[in-house]
Amino acid sequence: MSHFTSSSLRSFGGITPKLGQRVLIDPSAVVLGDVELGDDVSIWPQAAIRGDMHRIRVGARSSVQDGCVLHITHAGPFNPDGWPLEIGCDVTIGHHATLHGCTIGDRVLVGMGATVMDGAVVEDDVVIAAGALVTPGKRLRSGYLYTGCPARESRALSEGEMSYFTYSANNYVALKDRHISELED
Repeated sequence: MSHFTSSSLRSFGGITPKLGQRVLIDPSAVVLGDVELGDDVSIWPQAAIRGDMHRIRVGARSSVQDGCVLHITHAGPFNPDGWPLEIGCDVTIGHHATLHGCTIGDRVLVGMGATVMDGAVVEDDVVIAAGALVTPGKRLRSGYLYTGCPARESRALSEGEMSYFTYSANNYVALKDRHISELED
């Protein structure tokens, strides 16, 4: 069972968001339109996920922290196909991050206040530092830390940092489960 309030989920253009099992959406968050959330996803306070002109997909065990904005790039004369927003599994998206029409692989940490722009591709096992700006069309290679504005490859990730991805995802799944448990009581 998933937990959300009716005001958190909104249909648009006849499309209603689809939720996997055990999803938590905070009552102050909004999930709108062509959005699919995988199993054990958590959407925290004040997050906005707006799939009104293209699709958004969030993989299992990913968490979207407080104040995040997840949006797409619409199809139009400057970009005939637009850009959906695709987020893999075990992704932690830090507070106030903005993801816009990009692709995020599995086991990625998007730092607080980071921005990932249109057409960017973040491969699996990447850390994007807090406040970093990933410019349109940029590709971030697997196994590296990216920092700065614009984001640049800083260094290879350590084994400890690589193991943090699943730790973080599992930590937020456990916290989400605690919130769901309290809501059920």
